[in-house]
Amino acid sequence: MLVLRQCYPARMIRLSELKIPLAAVQQHPEDHSEIHPLAQLHTLAAQALGVPDSAIAQLQVFKRSFDARRAGVQAVYIVDVQLADPGQEAALLAQHAQHPHIQPTPDMAWQPPVQAPATLAERPVVVGFGPCGIFAALVLAQMGFKPIVLERGKAVRERTQDTWGLWRQRQLNPESNVQFGEGGAGTFSDGKLYSQIKDPRHLGRKVLQEFVDAGAPPEILYAAHPHIGTFRLVKMVENMRAQIIALGGEVRFSQRVEAVELDAQRHLRALRVRDLASGQEHVLPTRHAVLALGHSARDSFAMLYRLGVQMQAKPFSVGFRIEHPQSVIDQARWGRDAGHLLLGAADYKLVYHASNGRSVYSFCMCPGGTVVAATSAPGLVVTNGMSQYSRAERNANAGFVVGIAPEDYPQDEAALQRALGDGLGHGPQPHGQVHPLAGIALQHQWEAQAYVLGGSNYSAPAQLVGDFLAGRPSSALGSVQPSYRPGIALGDLSTALPSYAIAALREALPAMGRKIKGYDMPEALLTGVETRTSSPLRIDRGDDFQSLNTPGLFPAGEGAGYAGGILSAGVDGIKVGEAVARALLQA
Repeated sequence: MLVLRQCYPARMIRLSELKIPLAAVQQHPEDHSEIHPLAQLHTLAAQALGVPDSAIAQLQVFKRSFDARRAGVQAVYIVDVQLADPGQEAALLAQHAQHPHIQPTPDMAWQPPVQAPATLAERPVVVGFGPCGIFAALVLAQMGFKPIVLERGKAVRERTQDTWGLWRQRQLNPESNVQFGEGGAGTFSDGKLYSQIKDPRHLGRKVLQEFVDAGAPPEILYAAHPHIGTFRLVKMVENMRAQIIALGGEVRFSQRVEAVELDAQRHLRALRVRDLASGQEHVLPTRHAVLALGHSARDSFAMLYRLGVQMQAKPFSVGFRIEHPQSVIDQARWGRDAGHLLLGAADYKLVYHASNGRSVYSFCMCPGGTVVAATSAPGLVVTNGMSQYSRAERNANAGFVVGIAPEDYPQDEAALQRALGDGLGHGPQPHGQVHPLAGIALQHQWEAQAYVLGGSNYSAPAQLVGDFLAGRPSSALGSVQPSYRPGIALGDLSTALPSYAIAALREALPAMGRKIKGYDMPEALLTGVETRTSSPLRIDRGDDFQSLNTPGLFPAGEGAGYAGGILSAGVDGIKVGEAVARALLQA
């Protein structure tokens, strides 16, 4: 495998906001890949520093984005330069100390904080093998700790077949689907690799580099909004699994954690694990386990609640998927440059604050993609979005969602029982606060309603935007053909979500149409429901990344409430893997 790494000399200067007209950026004649305009960037960098061109010995592109705010799109670069005379660097940085776009290049290399001794007997366990679990296991393996990974779903290729079973034949496997299995929910998504998290240690760079080493396209290292796509993610996930195994780790599929055993001090002692292939249960002793469960592991959340693990309800969002012709979005975003091969399919990000106090925003935008069935339990309909690397499908889709808070969640015991069954018991719940699992009850309520509205056969309820705004049911499609499989049922979405959400969404559509021409076009399509935007709870943890009242459990990633998307989940996995390694050496 060809491995591309951007290797930085010890001393470089980072320059940002170097702008070049799109027309000046060339493409390779065979594969249309981007050829960076290094000569022009060299000249712009020298001008920014106030030095002759000859003073710059080397230039590397760090990031490239596009600015479409003017009539003509511009390519915007961040570059790192090495001076011909490194002795001038300190003086130049001091001279430009107040310049926001001239800074020293940071050290972005990941350094293992510890290494496992040869005599270490205990092996840590990672529960879940989505992005967070993969990176927790990977860094533990790279530090020599030989982790054991337990994944309730199947290996990624078998899982893909099971997922197609729902999409093509309406057959759901509750343990192997869009939510459960190797690679996690991010495998069936747009593969977006950017985040707004604070990342002072540049762990996101570690995530991107590991992806490139595993087979991701090298341009994810410099694209401002990098993505991979499902088909490429499949092979990458397999390669990362192989690396973990080569370093002494194990990855065990179809292994569902049924219970957690604690000692007298509430410290983790062991996990009770069921092999879903054989039905047999066994006890796996461990005192250090990463809980990278994903946001849909409802039975696991209930089990931890019954055990008394401290957790709380947290805000998330609900809404629909909205589909437009990709050409409409391209024209609105890129103008006269729409269709340029380097620009590709345009994306967008929109926010609107409704008069009822609700925030409406676009979520998980998938250019040139499809809307997918994403349920993980029988009798429920859930939507998500997915794109391949090419982003070449006819429609653009995105979550069109409303923020909700714990005070919106159902408070009655019956709603919890419908969502999670009987026997929840009474876990920790501060007086006067919302039940920690109440957000799951709200998700279940509206996912079950969507199942009924869709015809109780995993079709999704849908409505044209024009009809949604006019308050009338849809009876026929317009120019936008639905991408959701196994199919849609046209009708009225006004009963598919709470009334406050419907009101906010109706108010937001025209306002968003003023920001992106065509966003509120009457023939755009809404498909319901989008309810798995993030975890509806947070499993509380301390500065050592361990559960506040159950030492040895390391809540991690999106399911535990500490990430949102592939990149941030991977970053959290690295942090938690490091914390587990430190804890093992202190045990």
